[in-house]
Amino acid sequence: MPRFAFGGQDFIIADGTALFWPARNALVVADLHLEKGSWFAERGQMLPPYDSIATLDRLARLVAETKATALWALGDNFHDEWGPERMAPLAREKLAALTDALDWHWITGNHDAVLPSGIGGDIQDDAVLDGIGLVHRSFAPELLTGPRSEMSGHWHPKLRLSVRGRHIRRPCFVMSEARLVLPAFGAYTGGMDANDPAIMAVAGPRAEALIAGKDGVLRFGL
Repeated sequence: MPRFAFGGQDFIIADGTALFWPARNALVVADLHLEKGSWFAERGQMLPPYDSIATLDRLARLVAETKATALWALGDNFHDEWGPERMAPLAREKLAALTDALDWHWITGNHDAVLPSGIGGDIQDDAVLDGIGLVHRSFAPELLTGPRSEMSGHWHPKLRLSVRGRHIRRPCFVMSEARLVLPAFGAYTGGMDANDPAIMAVAGPRAEALIAGKDGVLRFGL
């Protein structure tokens, strides 16, 4: 399994863009951006309105595969604060089934700084688990004032690779000694180059990109 260590804990990359935390039997995801499609539709750009359902179905599949009992969502869970109000009945049912079945925790992000309590689960700005801070957006390592290690989302990192003469981009985790930045999990999320100065400023020196391979975690220096 694609397993690696961070902050004194073991993690497993699940389905490319999620983490399974064995010690806590928990899934960790970032940037679901639920209801992004309906947000664009309100502004005249019509996209297939199934992104929330696709994202929640994928989450449900990972819960079944890992048998996780808890989930932490690291911000930008909805594309905007009114996203929960726009959810179609089927999407609401799928979300309710997940939040009822799991010890579910929402970390708020810049897109959804205020979330309604009716969406289920626990809502908080940040958390600390086993000495690892869980936030939506990390800042430069020299500004770290809380836990020694911090896990976040926000940047949607992707790694550009050359494979058999073709250039491809794949979601990746960006890790350094103090920082672990998760890729976006949502169906309609784009990405930023993992080598972008904004991400490198957060990760700090000796950062590397992690991608799940068939035989373990593939590591690429940044």
